[in-house]
Amino acid sequence: MDLISCAPDYVRAISPYQPGKPLSELERELGIAQAIKLASNENPLGASPRVDEAVRQAMKDISRYPDGNGFELKKRLAGRHAVELGQIVLGNGSNDLLELAARAFLGVNASAVYAQYSFAVYPLVTQATGAKGLVAPAQNYAHDPETILATLRADTRVVFIANPNNPTGTFLESSRLHHLLRRLPQDVLAVLDEAYTEYLPPEYRYDASQWLSEFPNLLITRTFSKAYGLAGLRVGYALANLPVADLLNRVRQPFNVSTVAQMAAMAALEDQEFMALSYEINRAGLAQLYAGFKTLGLQYLPSFGNFVLFKVQEAGRVYEQLLRKGVIVRPVASYGLPDWLRVTVGLDKENEQFLKTLAMILG
Repeated sequence: MDLISCAPDYVRAISPYQPGKPLSELERELGIAQAIKLASNENPLGASPRVDEAVRQAMKDISRYPDGNGFELKKRLAGRHAVELGQIVLGNGSNDLLELAARAFLGVNASAVYAQYSFAVYPLVTQATGAKGLVAPAQNYAHDPETILATLRADTRVVFIANPNNPTGTFLESSRLHHLLRRLPQDVLAVLDEAYTEYLPPEYRYDASQWLSEFPNLLITRTFSKAYGLAGLRVGYALANLPVADLLNRVRQPFNVSTVAQMAAMAALEDQEFMALSYEINRAGLAQLYAGFKTLGLQYLPSFGNFVLFKVQEAGRVYEQLLRKGVIVRPVASYGLPDWLRVTVGLDKENEQFLKTLAMILG
């Protein structure tokens, strides 16, 4: 027996996550000098100007290990969410926290539930533990509480809920979400993935951290990669009750969030003007894309995130032609959506370039 065949079957069966195509790769392959990337739901404004100075200061101390407990960042987050420091777990992006939840609560004799068309990392972290992934059918491309509850089994230990959801951009209103949490068994961890919550319109915003006292089985994950513009630094955090947070910290790697990332995150938290601008740029960009899709006669899903899912004939061909013209979007066939593409909201000129290029390809 060779070495690789000794690895668990469920590990060898994993199909690795495929990230959005990097600009450097496209430019290298096709010799395109001024491509635009609208594939990975990054903030087109970049990060807050305050982050630049914080990173410069942090670089003076990079010979030292970071604060493994992230005290200063946790202190700021605790004040913002009115929780104890011990209720916060820091992660190398929220992706790390999803993996920690799976490692802490799943195993070969357990199952996890996630909705159809939800984030690709949920089945990956589930399969990596040997647990069984159970897909709850979506309704109108969105999470449906009834099908989620109907998909639960006696061995289910985790339910992943993305709100807003990637890649569809759909949203489960807080009243329906709260009702779902009330009906979940207490021995099932509810992982509420709020990576795009900063993009919610004011009338839809809610504070799930206020539910922690009601639901001991709730884990909320947030990220600095999207609206805060720190995708390259990889920093996120989770909010949970003390026993759940303690379990995640038991499987968390030491020093999983760098000094630079912690300092940048603290600076980003303080710049609310930048966050307000990011929100307004995104709302304007969504309207621009919607108008463009309507002009082209294309179906799209109204989004609560910073991206739009749109339907087009021969989506694979259209994606490749966009690439060759220097526009990177995201194919989503791997999500079971072969006739759709996802485009990130960019700056006005980037959205315009994308729509003009798409119109040219569609003739």
